[in-house]
Amino acid sequence: MSIEVIRNSEDVLLMLDSLMREPAPFWDRFYQDRTKKVPFFVDAPDENLVGYVESGRLQGGRMLELGCGPGRNAIYAAAHGYEVDAVDISEEAIAWAKERAAERDIRIGFQCKSVYELQVEPSAYDLVYDSGCLHHLWPHRRVGYVEMIRQALKPQGYFGLTCFAPGFAEIGGALDHSDWEVYRERSMKGGQAYSQEKLLEIMGEAFELVEFREMKECDASEGLFGVPFLSASLWRKKG
Repeated sequence: MSIEVIRNSEDVLLMLDSLMREPAPFWDRFYQDRTKKVPFFVDAPDENLVGYVESGRLQGGRMLELGCGPGRNAIYAAAHGYEVDAVDISEEAIAWAKERAAERDIRIGFQCKSVYELQVEPSAYDLVYDSGCLHHLWPHRRVGYVEMIRQALKPQGYFGLTCFAPGFAEIGGALDHSDWEVYRERSMKGGQAYSQEKLLEIMGEAFELVEFREMKECDASEGLFGVPFLSASLWRKKG
């Protein structure tokens, strides 16, 4: 029988992980039924990502996507000048993403892995993109997440983020509650919302804010994904 002893900071993280929901089984169940009316199951890229590319702000190179789900953003980027690596904790999501990429004959380096475990080559990427991963991370894992992105990006590289905006409790409780409250209740109530001010507190030392706005609402005819309960932001690595 192993003795539960906290010896270092990694043991603290693992102990806190054990008190919260185990993410991999949850997300595998979530992605098993592909017919569910889930907004981001659509086969369409984020409207903000498309805007950054079409405006010329993002001009290709290497991209890492965190929490890629069924691969809609990774596939778009790979078709528009990026060499893409994409990561998700769910085997079901990665299998679906691989199928979509194969249908288009698009090559992407998919990995089924937690972002906590991801080992990145320093200064390897021009763009790191996250559409819905951060707002499902427990706060105790956020420090390592931000540092991993900083290390992964080249100097002046970009970080694109969409996440829950405060005030949309009807989608499952995405409230702008404090980190302390998350642990008092042992729940993020469907996801943790992030205001611009909170993101600046978290990201501001390592990243310069380029743009922050509400996502534009899009319908299926536009071939884009956009919902009003998410915010879209673009950051640039300092230095």
